[in-house]
Amino acid sequence: MTIKFLYKKLKNPLVLASGVLGNNKEILERVHENGCGLVTMKSIGPAPRDGHKNPTVIDLGHGMINAVGLPTPGYDHMEEEWQALEQRSFPLTASIYGGSVKEYQTVAKFVTAKHPDFIEINISCPNSDQHGMIFGVSEQSAFDVVTAVKQVIDVPLIAKLTPQAPDIARIARACEAAGADAICAINTAGPGMVIDIEARMPVLAFKKGGLSGPMIRPIAVRCVYDIYEAVSIPIIGLGGVTTGENAVEMIMAGASLVGIGSGVRYRGMGVFNQVNQELTAWLTAHDTTLDGIRGAAHGRTIQNKGGDR
Repeated sequence: MTIKFLYKKLKNPLVLASGVLGNNKEILERVHENGCGLVTMKSIGPAPRDGHKNPTVIDLGHGMINAVGLPTPGYDHMEEEWQALEQRSFPLTASIYGGSVKEYQTVAKFVTAKHPDFIEINISCPNSDQHGMIFGVSEQSAFDVVTAVKQVIDVPLIAKLTPQAPDIARIARACEAAGADAICAINTAGPGMVIDIEARMPVLAFKKGGLSGPMIRPIAVRCVYDIYEAVSIPIIGLGGVTTGENAVEMIMAGASLVGIGSGVRYRGMGVFNQVNQELTAWLTAHDTTLDGIRGAAHGRTIQNKGGDR
C-alpha cells in the first residue's frame, strides 16, 4: 500500500511517533522492517538533558500518563548516531525542540545537514518545564518559530501541535502561512495527574504528565478534523491509534498518514504490520482506497495544494 507524502514515496501510511522506540538506527530499522512506513527519532534538543526521574510512565489501562521530560544527549553530541543513520535504508523524520526561537533554529540548522527526509518541530510538549508549549498555543509564536526554522533547513518541515491550543486549527493555519509543509496532530493531552491514594502522592515523579493511548483518540480525531478544514497541507494524525479501524477513522477525519505511539505498548512492535493488514482488509471489504476515504467525514471534497496531501 505505497503512498506519496510530500513527494516522498512511503511503503504505507503508518508513522512511528517521536519518543517511541526511536533511540538508534538498529531499532528504527526494525520498526521499518515490521511494517512502519516512516520512522521518527526521539526529539533532539539544544543541550544535554536527562529528563525526569522515575517513575515517568504509568499505564492506566485505558491509556497512559507520562512525564519523560524530553531527554536528549543534545544535538551536537550525537555524531555516532548520525554516522550510523547515513547508511539507513528507510525514510526518517528528525524531531527537534527548543526553549526559544533561536534554539529551534540552531538545532534545525545542524540537523538538516545530517540529511533526514523531514524535520518535525515539536512545539507541543506539555510536561517538560514549558519546552515547546508556548509556541504551540500562540499563533504568533508558532508562526515565528516555523518561519525561523524554514530559513535554515532544506528538507520539508512538519509542525507537531498540541491539543491544549485554544483553537488548534488557527495554530495550524499560522504554521502553514509561515511555510510548514505538513502538520502532525496531536501530541499528548493534558497535563493531567493521577494520585496514589495509599501513598497520598502523585504517581509520577514530576507529578503531572501527558495523557496518551486510546482515551485521547476522540480528541485527536477532532483536532485532525478541524485542521483539515483549515489548511491545505498534509496532516499526520496521531493519538490513540491501535487498530486498522482506528486508522480508517483518522484518515476519514483528514489524515494523510497515521501515527502510532502507545499502540506499540499495547500490541508490540508488530502493531504496524497488524494495523496495515486490518486497514487493507477494511478498504478491500468496502471496495475503496486511501484516497477514497481521506476526509470522507467532512461530507465533501476539500481541494488541496499540489495534489500530495
